[in-house]
Amino acid sequence: MLDWRDRAYPKLIRMRLTYRNIISGIVTLTGVTMLFSCQGNLKEIRALDLQGNDPQAIAKDLNLKYTDSGRLVANLKSPKMLDFSNKDFPYREFPDGLEVEFYDEDNKKSTLTADYGIIYEKTSLIDLQGNVVLFTSDSTKLEASQLYWDQDRSWVFTDKPNKIQFPNGALNEGQGFDSNQNFGNFRSRTNIGVQIIEEKTDE
Repeated sequence: MLDWRDRAYPKLIRMRLTYRNIISGIVTLTGVTMLFSCQGNLKEIRALDLQGNDPQAIAKDLNLKYTDSGRLVANLKSPKMLDFSNKDFPYREFPDGLEVEFYDEDNKKSTLTADYGIIYEKTSLIDLQGNVVLFTSDSTKLEASQLYWDQDRSWVFTDKPNKIQFPNGALNEGQGFDSNQNFGNFRSRTNIGVQIIEEKTDE
């Protein structure tokens, strides 16, 4: 004859196992839920970070030298640079202005200054604004309120008012122009000014 305890203990053991399994399952489920919740929050934080307006880096008293095969090509100076390379369309901004010195193959220097500048990395386009002044190595002087410089095509252009004084004394004031960066191929849209034309005599 079985004792009542012999019949009760298996049920008790089964009940303990069942409760243990339930508690273990709840702990596991809670842990998994927390894990996915943390991963979701991390993704949201990263998304907020990428969508924020803050730059990923700030540089002060910048002095960058660009070289090509050991030869100095350009020297960029600026009090402050904001690096937004973390954006979908990355760019670098110079809110306090910049000065750039360019050197040609004969080491002749041209200088460019502006109150504000922004460089778009994907297009190699530079947008210069506010008191833009360019002195080329042959003494050509350009003054404009805004100037775009396409580095890949070595081309400068604007649709804003501008004034250009050439080395021979010619003066051009107009609303927009396109030119290669040494002004050897210059096309003005609307302009007034003084042009110097050399007369050639037949011998």
